[in-house]
Amino acid sequence: MAQYPELIEALLKSGAYPEAPPKIELMQTQMSFVILAGEYVYKIKKPVNLGYLDYTTLDKRKHMCQKEVVLNRRLCPDTYLGVFPVTQKDGVISLGGTGEILEYTVKMRYLPQSRMLNVLLKKNEVSEGMLTSVAEKLAGFHRNADTNSYINTFGSLEAVKVNTDENFRQTEKYIGITITSKSFDRLKTYSADFTSHNSDLFNDRITNGKIKDCHGDLHADHVCFVDGICIYDCIEFNDRFRYCDTASEVAFLAMDLDRYNRADLSRSFVNGYIAYSQDNNLEKLLNFYKCYRAYVRGKVECFKSDDPYISEQERQQAKNTAAGYFNLAESYVE
Repeated sequence: MAQYPELIEALLKSGAYPEAPPKIELMQTQMSFVILAGEYVYKIKKPVNLGYLDYTTLDKRKHMCQKEVVLNRRLCPDTYLGVFPVTQKDGVISLGGTGEILEYTVKMRYLPQSRMLNVLLKKNEVSEGMLTSVAEKLAGFHRNADTNSYINTFGSLEAVKVNTDENFRQTEKYIGITITSKSFDRLKTYSADFTSHNSDLFNDRITNGKIKDCHGDLHADHVCFVDGICIYDCIEFNDRFRYCDTASEVAFLAMDLDRYNRADLSRSFVNGYIAYSQDNNLEKLLNFYKCYRAYVRGKVECFKSDDPYISEQERQQAKNTAAGYFNLAESYVE
């Protein structure tokens, strides 16, 4: 495993924080370092360009931190506290302060891991009523979410094809590693066939106002049952991934519930959303978007396996997780 950057090493020490937390833990994604420091969480974006996001300059990272706070306050208003600088003065790196600004971080209130949907699912502590409540919150959010003629273009058949084609192009190099050639070809053919035969359906979704500025990354890890329901960590780095059909967003969480072998909860969530939103045409797109979302998650895990800052064990785990998502995507083709 590669050594952490100097700034991250400094922030793993309690004295770097005004609260001086007694315990500090580090987590990572492909895009960010996430530091758990007592009652707060600090998220620092890695200086990477992954094609679909660009965090390569300090100004870009600051802008995306600010955007992350604004967007996530829509569904989780009390958790995102703001953007704070990481500074250096007299050779000492700390959070805040008046020295040279080295980096920016999103500061959040700590959300209890024990109340996360993915954790509760593993403990078999999730009821159908809980998912119906999530559906109600999501339907209300979608009802009031922004839409306009520009956002509508992302629900067009052409835009959907751009997304699906990109998925297959970006995962070709993982054939034989996380996905078989046969599965890759089958999924690619299914996607092409569905889009080519359902142009009227995609057009109807635009006409009926179903293309919105959504959350964009709605899976079980991002739902917390605390002080009501907090749905957090939406996509800020690429508007294209957030501007989508509300059916795609519903399919994302429904797919993830399927991944936990809880088709009953998945069905309750979908039924609840349809009841609250009156979106009766959603079912026609559900399997297509479940397949698409499972493939996207598989792709993300593939990218994670290339991260130089993770261990070999984490790298192999990412590959195994990717393979599981690709298998799930193929199950929706049946």
